[in-house]
Amino acid sequence: MAETKNIMIVGVGGQGTLLTSRILGGITIGAGYDVKLSEVHGMAQRGGSVVTYVRYGEKVAEPIVEEGQADVLIAFERLEALRYAHFLKKDGVLIVNDQRIDPMTVVTGAFEYPEGIIEQLSQKYKVVPVDAMGEALKLGNSRVFNTIILGVAAKNMDFEKEAWVEVIKNTVPPKTVDMNLKAFEVGYAIA
Repeated sequence: MAETKNIMIVGVGGQGTLLTSRILGGITIGAGYDVKLSEVHGMAQRGGSVVTYVRYGEKVAEPIVEEGQADVLIAFERLEALRYAHFLKKDGVLIVNDQRIDPMTVVTGAFEYPEGIIEQLSQKYKVVPVDAMGEALKLGNSRVFNTIILGVAAKNMDFEKEAWVEVIKNTVPPKTVDMNLKAFEVGYAIA
């Protein structure tokens, strides 16, 4: 693979974007690629927009993904998917957690939360919607919804399932390994 691959993870502070990017970094490094990770916080506190870039290839010069360059965009929340969809390549994949988290501007009444986001995005992009929070609640742990989304994303990337399992085992906190592996399997099966 000569060309650099670009993955973006977008979400809201406190949703586990950093852990997800560490798993993605682990899988790409494990495959022998040069990897650059960077994280951009809109607002550092919970509820603010968080964007993580993961770029990998033979030689990666810089960590930032330009508009129109993302191969995979993983959105942990619908509005964040809408906000960052223009970063996708023409044939890129947009994986959207079908969840609504109102930003402060909506909470305070300054803005309305848009309706029909996934339908709107589906007209222009290849969208894979997933009710990761619903699936996580079925497992009895709302905190593993990000690993469910990662399972969906794994199906849209070029790494062996066993490699994902190993990286998850080595990255998540030890006492959460079994639950995270179950969550990954759920996402992988959905995809």
